[in-house]
Amino acid sequence: MDSDARWAEGARQFQQIFGDSWAKALQSLQPVDLGALSAATQPHAPVQFDAEQLAALQKQYVEEMRALWAEGLQNPPAVSDRRFSGEGWTQNPMAAFSAAAYLLNARTLMGLADAAQGDDKTRARIRFGVEQWIAAMAPSNFLAFNAEAQKKAIETQGESIAKGVANLLHDLRQGHVSMTDESLFEVGRNVATTEGAVVFENELFQLIEYKPLTAKVYERPFLMVPPCINKYYILDLQPENSLIRHAVSEGHRTFVVSWRNPDASLAQATWDDYIDKAVLQAIDTVQQISGAPQINALGFCVGGTMLATALAVLAARGEKPVASATFLTTLIDFSDTGILDVFIDEAFVRLREMQMGHGGLMKGQDLASTFSFLRPNDLVWNYVVGNYLKGETPPPFDLLYWNSDATNLPGPYYAWYLRNFYLENNLVQPDRLTVCGESLDLGRVDLPVYIYGSREDHIVPIRAAYASTQLLPGKKRFVLGASGHIAGVINPPAKKKRSHWIRSDGKLPATLEQWQAGATEHAGSWWTDWSAWLASHAGKQVAAPKGYGKGAKYQAIEAAPGRYVQQKA
Repeated sequence: MDSDARWAEGARQFQQIFGDSWAKALQSLQPVDLGALSAATQPHAPVQFDAEQLAALQKQYVEEMRALWAEGLQNPPAVSDRRFSGEGWTQNPMAAFSAAAYLLNARTLMGLADAAQGDDKTRARIRFGVEQWIAAMAPSNFLAFNAEAQKKAIETQGESIAKGVANLLHDLRQGHVSMTDESLFEVGRNVATTEGAVVFENELFQLIEYKPLTAKVYERPFLMVPPCINKYYILDLQPENSLIRHAVSEGHRTFVVSWRNPDASLAQATWDDYIDKAVLQAIDTVQQISGAPQINALGFCVGGTMLATALAVLAARGEKPVASATFLTTLIDFSDTGILDVFIDEAFVRLREMQMGHGGLMKGQDLASTFSFLRPNDLVWNYVVGNYLKGETPPPFDLLYWNSDATNLPGPYYAWYLRNFYLENNLVQPDRLTVCGESLDLGRVDLPVYIYGSREDHIVPIRAAYASTQLLPGKKRFVLGASGHIAGVINPPAKKKRSHWIRSDGKLPATLEQWQAGATEHAGSWWTDWSAWLASHAGKQVAAPKGYGKGAKYQAIEAAPGRYVQQKA
């Protein structure tokens, strides 16, 4: 069945459950472009299964299903899955039985996926596909089977259904599933509120300088390069969890790159453009404004990959404007890209090159959807059930508001990034890449670096973050933090949450496991350790500037957060 047919069948089933009005709204949407996803995730060779595993799996399934039927509706087994934990499930024998049967089928399907024989990528793709199907087919996702939603509909005399319809229509208009009450947030009003001004802008970015919070600042200014696939204010959500405000309060003269949300005018922009006209331009501009011969820099996620590229360009030119670099959950060595590897092969990358390698845009909502479906139960179906079946308004959450604020990418930039990093891992190969006219060799990027990785990161696997320690020749400090890609990074000390791990001897052995064997756990945020490290590379303290920018060339253009971050995809 092709993608259009699948979409039509899905709309038909939706009509049966929700009625004509919802079905018409659903059919008015264009089906998701499944071509690239299909090309990226289907096996490229016939799949075989281990006969012994299949036999054992079949036997186990029959036994467990027989036991389930023996208990019947009178005494269905309790389930621990939070999707089926409400009273509506536990007090309804039919619902409890359907949940138990679904979970048994899900375990069996995953067992089948694990029994598949083939190369690692084929097995990973099969597992990923099965996980997506299992997540989508949960009985909790359908009003006809969701006892909790039915119970709420009865208790509210149908009001929850009406509110669910209104929520669905709202999300259809805005183009994405609501993860939080977005009406409660406004960039510049209650997120991205650290005081500052835009002191430079071009077609790619605005440079924000922040107002000092201390009488003296370190002589070396500090530049942050956030990922251009997201808005910069992940580093400045609320005053109490803002890494930007933390840096300013520690006495650093802080600058941040605020990326423009690309439109058709940037459809030809390349990776070279972003390195030359953005990262290198930002470094040079901070130097000119501050008058400092060297600055400190930080790159987060893709921003870290771009910073590493820019440092390699500078090293090739024999220039050292950056005194130290911090890399937060950054891929430099792309040998291990985690779950995202299921999408990457020659056929997929070539398809993207054909689609947009010479012009076009990678839509921000497509990127956001891809990342959401890496955790479908938490970031997709959870909100489908709450918003539409139960008619609930998701609670306010600044991080999820930011997560929904999508950003486009120029097609040529995106296609080049896929091939040269995710597919061919060219940055770690000396003189393999040429960027901004320079042959790159990370072995020449000799400066102190602070490398942070999150233990449960599914976007930058912790082993991949640690791999950077084996590539860069300068003095290095590695810190392992708890939690994931975002929550591990945005972990202010005042919250006293999570832990981090450090090796007091400073050794960086070949593998993460070897490093962990000598690491010590410390309660709370890694920010305090990083602050001390950054201060040691920031020079002496001088009087804080009394204004923004410098002279006639670099004057305040507008107040932070600026126009670019307000642009919607």
